[in-house]
Amino acid sequence: MSETVALKASVREESGTKNSVALRQQGKLPAVVYGHKKDSVAIVLDTHEFLDSLHRGNRIFDVDLAGAKDTLLVKDLQYDYLGDTVIHADLMRVDMNERVKVEVMIKLVGTAAGTHMGGIIEEIMNHVEVECAVCDIPEFLLVDIKGLELDKTLRAEEIELPEGFVLVTNPNAGVIGCHEPKAIVAEEDEDAEGVEGEEVADEGAEPEVITEKKEEEGSSK
Repeated sequence: MSETVALKASVREESGTKNSVALRQQGKLPAVVYGHKKDSVAIVLDTHEFLDSLHRGNRIFDVDLAGAKDTLLVKDLQYDYLGDTVIHADLMRVDMNERVKVEVMIKLVGTAAGTHMGGIIEEIMNHVEVECAVCDIPEFLLVDIKGLELDKTLRAEEIELPEGFVLVTNPNAGVIGCHEPKAIVAEEDEDAEGVEGEEVADEGAEPEVITEKKEEEGSSK
């Protein structure tokens, strides 16, 4: 069962890009709270405290704003253009017993059968979207790949979900694949092209015709 973590926050009085940049320089993170048919509220979080909680696997927070206590679910994070730094957070008001759609990270378990035949694992997706009760949101989903053979792909519908969970991600979406290293495939393609080129060269050469012509020229003298 997911647990809530107390998080300090304050209402953000000013908005705009310039103000957001100034806040981030002070170690603060701009965020917005919305949901439950209430007005959206712009808030400010302590960046270190918030990100440290996320890294510990926490996604549900209790926040006290102006005397009103809300339970908030991290719904979205926005990153800078390099994709390294969180610059904004979207937090949705929730009730612990309500059902929500949420993205859950995938954690692989076991060694794929295809790797024993020279295959490598390709993680096509590192998360899937599911619908479940807020109190049941897991830190990650365990995905057993021991039965994954060479040149096969594990699809979203094949992931075993906990009871009460509903898959939202396209069931046919590929999640984990096992295939031969691309370098080997590329070498095989090059070898095939070389053989085809030799065949074309052999077909285009006609030494017999040239010989016949020389013999005709010699006999006329």
